[in-house]
Amino acid sequence: MKVEVLGPGCPNCTKVYDLVKQVIEEKGLNTELVKVQEMAKIMSYGIMTLPGLDIDGTVVCAGRVPRIEEVRGWIC
Repeated sequence: MKVEVLGPGCPNCTKVYDLVKQVIEEKGLNTELVKVQEMAKIMSYGIMTLPGLDIDGTVVCAGRVPRIEEVRGWIC
């Protein structure tokens, strides 16, 4: 599984990264977690608001910090 947090490093982007990292650690998964901070690459995902969260090539959240329960559901 590959999880990408999309954002330039703002506080909300950092929150999303930390939430995802926490869930990955809780579940003991061997998951690739990547920060995508380059705006040109972020724009290629087709989202207009940040932060964004992409799991295995599918954007599951954009423009907000998801609840931890949502992240747990997305990362199995």
